[in-house]
Amino acid sequence: MHGPFTRREFVRGLGLVGLSSTVPGFLTRTARAMADDSGGRRRRADAQQDKALPGPVDARVLVVLQLAGGNDGLNTIIPVRNDVYYRMRRKLAVPARQALKLTDEFGLHPAAKGLKELYDDGLLGVIHGVGYPNPNRSHFVSTDIWETADPNQRTFTGWVGRYFDSCCAGADPPDPKLGIALTKEAPLTMTGAKFSPVSFVSPDQLQFQPHHTNKGAREVFSHLNDEPHAPAQGKTLRTLDFLRREAFDARMNVDDIREAAGRGGVGPRASLSAHLTMVANMIAAGLPTRVYYVSLTGFDTHSGQEGRHQGLLAQLGDGLSAFYKALKSTGHQDRVLVMTFSEFGRRVEENASGGTDHGAAAPMLLVGPSIKPGLLGRHPSLSDLDAGDLKHTTDFRAVYATVLENWLGVDAGKLIPGASATLGLLKA
Repeated sequence: MHGPFTRREFVRGLGLVGLSSTVPGFLTRTARAMADDSGGRRRRADAQQDKALPGPVDARVLVVLQLAGGNDGLNTIIPVRNDVYYRMRRKLAVPARQALKLTDEFGLHPAAKGLKELYDDGLLGVIHGVGYPNPNRSHFVSTDIWETADPNQRTFTGWVGRYFDSCCAGADPPDPKLGIALTKEAPLTMTGAKFSPVSFVSPDQLQFQPHHTNKGAREVFSHLNDEPHAPAQGKTLRTLDFLRREAFDARMNVDDIREAAGRGGVGPRASLSAHLTMVANMIAAGLPTRVYYVSLTGFDTHSGQEGRHQGLLAQLGDGLSAFYKALKSTGHQDRVLVMTFSEFGRRVEENASGGTDHGAAAPMLLVGPSIKPGLLGRHPSLSDLDAGDLKHTTDFRAVYATVLENWLGVDAGKLIPGASATLGLLKA
């Protein structure tokens, strides 16, 4: 290796994937090395990091669920007594008699039976009309705004990533297992200035597969795994021990996650239920993870919305209902809060292709025993619109601030630009 490097740079460079072949040849040496002064310093740093976390092993867990593409809020939470809704959606409007009743004014889409179960059990809260000022209708821009929690686009880290940067000060880098994203790439939401999450869609990715790597990578793994051909001395020996310790740490992280999540059968096209099952398994296994991130895609329903949206809401409801049943069976349900978000809602009026175009405000869902159940906030007017779109009645930054302060226990004012107040969304 040439030039200076830090522990964070090395760990981020390796990631947590591709290290399962590195342990056998240097396990004994690593165990001895971890007992030396540098190992002691690392253990002290890890202890400082654990102390900074918001709670002990049984601390609270947040699951962030992205509804990617822009969920149609009006066909999710249906204003069953609103004549404007039925006039603007001659084909797509859900008949009042088919909606799953929530109140006299609102019902759920009939495909969302799992959400209705959660609602009836007091585990579902619906926050009406969530958005931000001067909404952007670009998927990419609006997603960035939601992930950074900055409508002014002056922030380049995710709001959860900043949470980990803040609560894990003194650890270099923060333990990546604190945040796990079941996505192909680490979402911006979870990425901080120092913190990077573990990101994968299948536990099978968390292993080294030599035939998938180039010759240079195989040589690096071989040198980490085997005794050097010539005795290393001085700085070279210290560097080699450093690399081996870090590879060992990463391997242990990989094995912990793979063992907890379960093996095989889960890939990029897996159902939401499959990914939430992995999350439930990892929670039950006692991983130190504080935030999980899961995504359900397909909500960009410009055409043929009726059948597609129905299927997505069935996945959403069934997945969340099964998730909380799994948590309850292992006694972890009280620890877990789920929060959904989507980059925007859809326009009030349907289009000529049997779909709806990009809109603005939409509902967010909170799920768990800790939430105040029912319909929260004020539903936007369907007649007083902003260029055909719903005007937001709740700023999403206030929802984030509430979750940070009242669930994760940190000062949201330092993490969310422009978040001036929290909301009464959670039980005292």
